[in-house]
Amino acid sequence: MPKALITGITGQDGSYLAELLLAKGYEVHGLVRRSSSFNTARIDHLYHDRHEQGPKLTLHFGDLLDDASMTDLLHRVHPDEVYNLGAQSHVRVSFDMPIYTAEAVAMGAARLLEAIRRVDAKGIRFYQAGSSEMFGSANPPQSETTPFQPRSPYAVAKVMAHYACINYREAYGVFAVNGILFNHESPRRGETFLTRKVTRAVGRIKAGLQEHLYLGNQDAKRDWGFAGDYVEAMWRMLQHDEPDDFVIATGESHSVREWVEGAFSRVGLDSDQYVKFDARYLRPSEVDHLLGDASKARDVLGWTPSCGFDELLTKMVDHDVALAREEALVADDRRTQAGA
Repeated sequence: MPKALITGITGQDGSYLAELLLAKGYEVHGLVRRSSSFNTARIDHLYHDRHEQGPKLTLHFGDLLDDASMTDLLHRVHPDEVYNLGAQSHVRVSFDMPIYTAEAVAMGAARLLEAIRRVDAKGIRFYQAGSSEMFGSANPPQSETTPFQPRSPYAVAKVMAHYACINYREAYGVFAVNGILFNHESPRRGETFLTRKVTRAVGRIKAGLQEHLYLGNQDAKRDWGFAGDYVEAMWRMLQHDEPDDFVIATGESHSVREWVEGAFSRVGLDSDQYVKFDARYLRPSEVDHLLGDASKARDVLGWTPSCGFDELLTKMVDHDVALAREEALVADDRRTQAGA
């Protein structure tokens, strides 16, 4: 039974990747940070099913900021594959927390790579979650040969992690790959991220639970795909004969305004009546247009996306409309009980 360790397992990508690997017969270990509240909702269904399947999913407390815990965990688990998905992953927040972002994103990857070098440099395969944000202001379309032009602390930290992978690959023979993933979304996306913020607002406005949606720049264009497709690409990278770096994208870009209008239109509402501008959501330096060229992944890995823009939008809006309906029913029940 192959064994994998996933940092960031409680996040969107981590939960989809854990599902994928468990379905492929892996023993999966996940790194979680100790906090005052549990944040395992995305993987609870996997964790609770472990008794029926045997102990295929195990969670470990640790932190990417702690060198010792990384090395100790690798010694104890000794995984065949490590997927580094843990990070401070919100671009706008990185402007407010640049030092922490660098520690978690850049130095976190470096700590993991150094731990792998010390524990089993030749035996453990390493996946680093790169980001299309590294391309920043580079002209689209962007591919593996496009020079990085990062425009946020988050993107700068990701660039360092990217080159750390290449350095450990070339200097120590570590099987380290970079997946340069363009925006990928799902109903499991965090609610502070643009796509989910919009679809949650649409559901709540339709249900009468919210009046307006406040946004910043709606002219920015992104290449949006489905997270469930993208974790398959991560796995394929680590099954390849040689370590390499790959762009993962749909090859289509759409503006934020298109996403907003499409989401409201899905429920029969006019976005102009509900969306308001708020300068607080503008970045100090904007990334205008990200559009990925994933032809290398298609040709070498045999990977192609299965979910397009419209299907992704529909999937997320329908999920959040249903979620808002449930919230409205709960609110009605509380009002009824309060008036009884």
